[in-house]
Amino acid sequence: MEKLGGFIYRYRKWVIALWLLLIGISGVFALKLPSVLSGNGFEYKGEYNETRKLLERDFGQAKSSIILVFQRDSSVSDDDWKQFIQTTFKDLKKFDGTKSITTPYNREGMVKEDYAYGLLSFNKSAEDLSDEIQQLSKILKNKKGLKVTMTGEPIIVQDLNIASQEDLAKAEMIGLPIALIVLVLAFGGLIAASIPIVIGVISILTTMGAVFFFSYGTDLTIFILNIVPMIGLALSIDFALLLINRYKEELHTNSIKEAITISVATAGRSIIFSGLCVFIGLSALWFIQIDIFQNVALGGMAVVFISAFCALTFLPALLAVLGVKINKFSILRVADNKTSIWHRFAKFVMKRPLVMAVAALAILLAGLIPVAQMTLSIPGTESLPEKYPSRVAFEAFEEHFIPKDKRNEKKVSIVLETKGNVLETNNLEKVTSFLEQLSKDNLVETVNSPFSATGIEEEEMLSQLLQFGPKEQTAPILDYFVRDNKMLVEVYLNTNDHSAEAREWIREWSNRDFELTAHFGGAIKFEQEIFDEIFEKAPYGLLLIVVSTFFILMAAFRSILIPLKAILMNILSLSCTFGIVVWIFQQGHLGVEPADIALILPVFVFTLVFGLSMDYEVFLISRIQEFYLRTGDNTEATIFGLTYTSKIITSAAAIMIVVTGAFAFTGVMPIKQLGVGIAIAIFIDATIVRMVLVPALMKLFGDWNWWFFGFKNNGLTKHKKKPA
Repeated sequence: MEKLGGFIYRYRKWVIALWLLLIGISGVFALKLPSVLSGNGFEYKGEYNETRKLLERDFGQAKSSIILVFQRDSSVSDDDWKQFIQTTFKDLKKFDGTKSITTPYNREGMVKEDYAYGLLSFNKSAEDLSDEIQQLSKILKNKKGLKVTMTGEPIIVQDLNIASQEDLAKAEMIGLPIALIVLVLAFGGLIAASIPIVIGVISILTTMGAVFFFSYGTDLTIFILNIVPMIGLALSIDFALLLINRYKEELHTNSIKEAITISVATAGRSIIFSGLCVFIGLSALWFIQIDIFQNVALGGMAVVFISAFCALTFLPALLAVLGVKINKFSILRVADNKTSIWHRFAKFVMKRPLVMAVAALAILLAGLIPVAQMTLSIPGTESLPEKYPSRVAFEAFEEHFIPKDKRNEKKVSIVLETKGNVLETNNLEKVTSFLEQLSKDNLVETVNSPFSATGIEEEEMLSQLLQFGPKEQTAPILDYFVRDNKMLVEVYLNTNDHSAEAREWIREWSNRDFELTAHFGGAIKFEQEIFDEIFEKAPYGLLLIVVSTFFILMAAFRSILIPLKAILMNILSLSCTFGIVVWIFQQGHLGVEPADIALILPVFVFTLVFGLSMDYEVFLISRIQEFYLRTGDNTEATIFGLTYTSKIITSAAAIMIVVTGAFAFTGVMPIKQLGVGIAIAIFIDATIVRMVLVPALMKLFGDWNWWFFGFKNNGLTKHKKKPA
């Protein structure tokens, strides 16, 4: 690491020039990134996906549909109302991008008082309709007292993209100015305070430019726009804080070259280890074969690597060029470490280690209580801010036209496949047997099939009617329910929306053996597969994080006890975080409207924060280790380590809390919950854990902290000498 510091100092101008070139190239592609993002990322190659393809290919169901919701004021006459709807669909004749168009007057029940709806079906997926949506926006016109609004999955997907970009801009407007204030308080000067912000922006811009090229090999979700800046800004500012703080310390007694060399060798080592912890934490998401988790792993790992690389190359080169000018434009006096409040606080904690440890543990355990009540759900329309017309229109559509017991959240689509024509009597007998089993199930509310549509219960009579009956009577039924050797059956369950009971029902039915082949689909099957994939694969990711973190920290500090404590404290503090998030969002405290916890939150917060919080562990323990190797006194080393790092840890945590917490003021609910969850986790970790629990336990365990199979820590001989 010393050689790296010397190399960067020697070629500082070349390093900066290469980075400026890289920034320019990355900026061009970063601007293009939003155009290649689509969807909410919940794509999984399972039975649900296969059944959906069957319905599209064999039953002619559209890949996606746009719903046109019409609304009128009470002052509008029936004639004007009807004319407005008819004129709208007449104007749509110039639009030829649809598979089919269903007007409110084509089908009964599509007009109710002051509301009506129409359907535009497409052979393209929801994510691929941006051009069509743009064309429709130009065609559809409102009139006084009359309104038509597009909604449905394609519109909601696009609006989520727009909302995510707006949220990012809003979070940056809130977070960056406050982060700058925190940095000024930490460093006392404008030059030193502005550099971490610059490093953060460069890291994010470069990462987004790199992520653009990933779109050629994988589908990228819109949440990339939030995740990369959230992780990148917080982490790169953390890294910059650590390096700049060490550089400013070394400048007091060393030349610029020596200060750069020492800073890269010491703070740079901490950056590598902490970055590695975050990188591995995010890599654990690769186990979960769902697009959004793969995307976050991809974007997160990229931004971690680039943030660390920028902090170890561009930042020291910039500091080498600035030299002592980094202290220019000082507006606040920075207190001496030995007389600072942090030194007094460190001594206070070390004098009462048992009391402080018990108090900290009591607070963390109290926060755990609400975790047992956590209800997880997959984000849907409710993820959009309430003001968005597509959400308002969709909720109006459901309220006026879809009974609560017939909504998608309760629907299971089953495609029954037989050998030979499904309408043959022997095959219909197998279908009847299947339907009888369904009807006897306590959770089944309604079953739609050719039997229910015709009112005929006897197999031979149904077979005769559908095969040889009058076309005008049988065509609609055949068209909807039957294709050669396949029959569509629709089941509605009497369970709550997004319930574990419904997921268990379809899991159990999917695993049964029948006389025919049954393909299960629908919203409940989709949720069941997503939940199962996460709960099955997440433990492998957790194991990877825990084991790799243990060995990384063991290698960094040559200690067995320190890694074990770090892992256990992290798990405890994160569990406390989940409890507080449930209390705020699910139970509806602090003025928040009650909502289920987004399924992504526990996994993302754990993988992100487990690694991020190791920043503070590495920062703190690295400094304690330096003093311990110098003095051989565990207590003194802990006091001085806490004294020298507390300000930086607190400042870094404050910035991370501001940057991620700023998403609390945004509109997309999963991102709001994620931002608040990370902010709370960092706050708990940087205060209760890192400032109280860690030093208290360091004191209680004494020299056992540094036990490593009988070897002296780092192989160095300890000698008594108090740090200067």
